[in-house]
Formats: sequence, structure tokens, C-alpha cells
Amino acid sequence: MPPTDADTAADLALAARLETLRRERDLSLDAAAALTGLSRATISRIERGETSPTANALGRLCNAYGLTMSRLLAAVETSAPRLLRGVDAARWRDPESGFLRTLIAPPTEGYATELALGELPPGAEVRYELDRPQREGYAPAGREQFFYLIAGELHLDIEAETYRLSPGDCLRHHGVDAKRIANPGAELARYLIINTTTV
Repeated sequence: MPPTDADTAADLALAARLETLRRERDLSLDAAAALTGLSRATISRIERGETSPTANALGRLCNAYGLTMSRLLAAVETSAPRLLRGVDAARWRDPESGFLRTLIAPPTEGYATELALGELPPGAEVRYELDRPQREGYAPAGREQFFYLIAGELHLDIEAETYRLSPGDCLRHHGVDAKRIANPGAELARYLIINTTTV
């Protein structure tokens, strides 16, 4: 699916945010590369908006910067509206898998829960490289995560087990992250992703 103007605008906003996050943590490009396993050139190209980051790259950056994906994709609002209209929800598409993530209830000061809608095309999968040490300050143990499948099929690899979800199934876990999310079916997989910070 070719990128839309909205996709391009979202990519440029994300690029600027990634550079800001790195500088706020006083990390050079070389230091960020060492933390993420991404090359210095790749990080630089992402920050300049020359390439759209994959879900794998964003997962690595989340780990390095101590953020959930939702917090990486949206600045934490200090006074978000009580009602967020669907047309105003932030969206991000993985250029590699076609995975679309919509922030239904983005990170907001004073709230412990974030809610996103995931849409994964048929036959697609997203892999996250989680073999590198977690950066100090990023505590998956302090985050509960739920996957609720609305439609399609979904497989998730967590630790050494593969969980196979059918519509109506809910998978919950904490202390670890999924290493692979896959749609083995013939239709779009649509699912809710709920993150709650417990500490």
C-alpha cells in the first residue's frame, strides 16, 4: 500500500520526536547505535525522515529510550480531552509488514492505561529483537499488556511459547515483551493492545 500524505506527515513528526528523545537522553548517534543494535547511519536516516522506521527498529528504540511503543509514537499529553474522536487518533504504519497501529487512547498524564488498535495484513508478521539488555528505566515488569483479538487470526511468541488467538480471545502478560506477532490467516487481523503501567 503506497504511503499517503498523512503517512508522510506522521513519519516526519516521528523522525523529529526520535531525534528529540535521543538528545534529551544526551545520547550521541554512536551511543544510540550501541544501545539498539541499529547502525549509526540507520538512526540518522530515520531522524532526518529519509526512511520510515520498521516496527523492529521502533521496538529497539523503545527499549533504548525506556518507552512503550505508544509513548514513542505520541508525546504524553498533560491535558488530553476526555473524548478523543477517531478522526484525530494518531496512526503509524510499519513499511515492512504493513502493520497499522492507531492510538485510540494515547499516553496521558494521570492515566495508567494506553489503548491502541492493531491491524496486521494476512500472512504478515512483525518480529522484535529483544535479546539486548533492557535500558535502565524501562521496566516491562511494571507494565501489564493485553491483546484482545477482534477479527482474524493472531499468533504471538512470548518467551518460549506461541499463543494462537481466535476472535474473542484475550492474552495478557507482564514482565516480558512479545518477540513475534503474526497473522497466519487469509483476512486482516484486528486487535486491541492495552498497556497499563502498574509501578
